[in-house]
Amino acid sequence: MITVKMISDFINEIAPYDTKCEWDNCGLLIGDGESEVKKIGFALDLTSETLENAKRTGTDLVITHHPIIFKAQKNFLKGNMAFELARSGINAISAHTCFDCATGGVNDVLLGILSLTDSRKVESLECVLPMVRIGKCREYEPEEFASFVAERLKTTVRFVDGGKRISSVAVCGGAGMSFIDEVIAAGADAYVTGDISHHEMLDAKEKGLTVVAAGHFETEYPAMAALEKQINRRFRELETVLLHQSNPVRFIG
Repeated sequence: MITVKMISDFINEIAPYDTKCEWDNCGLLIGDGESEVKKIGFALDLTSETLENAKRTGTDLVITHHPIIFKAQKNFLKGNMAFELARSGINAISAHTCFDCATGGVNDVLLGILSLTDSRKVESLECVLPMVRIGKCREYEPEEFASFVAERLKTTVRFVDGGKRISSVAVCGGAGMSFIDEVIAAGADAYVTGDISHHEMLDAKEKGLTVVAAGHFETEYPAMAALEKQINRRFRELETVLLHQSNPVRFIG
């Protein structure tokens, strides 16, 4: 019998929970570690959509990237996703910043999607382990590179032109704006991340860094399929499903 704890222990091997950022919440967050698992559903977030998909597909355990319980809560009432999941008898594990930093995790997957080679990790005081990755690519003009990122991630991007050709690129899925100074110090010509503010983009441009903001969902969602594959290799007898999740951010124009 495969238990929830066995799955959680395996994730802890490949993305140790104690490598998470101080403010984060990772590990088994809902359920019973001794309960049996026959089917796992993977999602970036627990939403009403992914919860319904989990129930419809007979999922015993949901593994998400973003924590199902993040900030302190004073109650868990009807309509709260954590409450609804527990009421459905479904266990939940979240692997957030520990999976961002992990080998084969969010940022290594992003490197692969963007065909970046000769990669290395960028140290930061903010993280227990390096989260940002930097790699090499063929030379691009900034706008050409932004178009390439948009095509590879199948999305619309925002970018600022740092004023030089690009052959070295740093990546950080999700909200990576706090690492800009480390990225510049590491010698990157461009930086691909999910979320970044207007003022941070202006600051990066003035410092000669091209920044491509490609969306939080788009830069992280592909890694859930990679995590599913890793678990499939260890627990071959389990059934797994990548729960369908729509990007909540839409564009009109």
